[in-house]
Amino acid sequence: MSEHNYTPSSKFGKWFNDRLPLLTLANHLTDYPTPKNLNYWWTFGGILTFCLITQIITGLILAMHYVAHADLAFGSVEHIMRNVNYGWLIRYVHANGASMFFLAVYIHIFRSLYYGSYKSPREMIWILGMIIYVLMMAAAFMGYVLPWGQMSFWGATVITNLFSAIPLVGESVVTWLWGGYSVDNPTLTRFFSLHYLIPFLILGLVVLHIWALHVPGNNNPIGIDLKKPSKDTVPFHPYIVIKDLFALLIFLIIFALFVFYSPNILGHADNYIEANPLVTPAHIVPEWYLLPFYAILRSVPDKLLGVIAMFSAIFVLIILPWLDTSKVRSTIFRPLYKQFYWFLIADVLILGYVGAMPAEGIYLLVARVGTAYYFIHFLVILPILGRLEKPLEIPTSITDPVLGGSVQPSFVKSDKKKI
Repeated sequence: MSEHNYTPSSKFGKWFNDRLPLLTLANHLTDYPTPKNLNYWWTFGGILTFCLITQIITGLILAMHYVAHADLAFGSVEHIMRNVNYGWLIRYVHANGASMFFLAVYIHIFRSLYYGSYKSPREMIWILGMIIYVLMMAAAFMGYVLPWGQMSFWGATVITNLFSAIPLVGESVVTWLWGGYSVDNPTLTRFFSLHYLIPFLILGLVVLHIWALHVPGNNNPIGIDLKKPSKDTVPFHPYIVIKDLFALLIFLIIFALFVFYSPNILGHADNYIEANPLVTPAHIVPEWYLLPFYAILRSVPDKLLGVIAMFSAIFVLIILPWLDTSKVRSTIFRPLYKQFYWFLIADVLILGYVGAMPAEGIYLLVARVGTAYYFIHFLVILPILGRLEKPLEIPTSITDPVLGGSVQPSFVKSDKKKI
């Protein structure tokens, strides 16, 4: 039964659905036609929804015990860890949940890059996703400040100081962020308020993201458009739901390993020292998920140009649908682009590594080369390659290769030799 002919059986259900069609919406979500060849890389959308809900719930509980005051914040975190029932568990789930959230979102983004999920007609889905990503980074940075340890304090000092590089208004922006003339109690209270608010903004954007997804429908590994419903689709429930739940179970096992066995491995030891404005840590670094952008920032010798480069690295992702000129979505059918795709992944990993190292010597040189390639990949290689590359033959439907129609790319040996 589809959402177009669904009618509640009870009188109350009919009355309620006529005034607020939530029942019709729920039926649409269960019967939603989904490509039947989706692999496990597509399960990270559901995993991300779980991560967001987990962060909101644990964050609300932590906020009940946290004190947003420069003199009391560090002690309140220790109070949560030692005196609140299961406070240690809630805090470790929240802290490691941020890392799991970013791990899942990076997999989600690189899956979209591989299978061309950002291309027409899904540009709005991609843009909403990137806005969510930017808000995630803002929320994560502000959350990192809240424990008010050494790395929290000095991380806030370094990052907020970057805005002073903006001509004319930079100093005013920094003063507003600080709530004064240095990182102090007003800064902490502002960051706490914003950290509390942003996840609810993200939740609203996630609803829009899913809504936008249901307009053109899911992309799929071979990147062809499907008619809904057809022989190439299956109902979302139970087929995709069961697959998502299995992937979520595996993800939860990995999550639990961090929470129960290595809860601090992704953090920094200096953050267990209370903030001291008179003692600067030897090496100030953000959390691991921000390191590639931190490396790009430090690779440019000029402060303003470094800030521009860092924000430009995010902006090129937002305009990616218009930078990639290829008409073929899936990298499966683009053997030349596939090589550059893996170069990009290696480049991002290298930038993440050098971002955690001191900005000197060979690390600085590698960061500059990695930054140069990052922008060349999106601004030069993608536009040119899309026009020059000859793709492999694409099946007309998902089931054609199985039923003897168009062949799978792995069997197109003659085409591979031509490219």
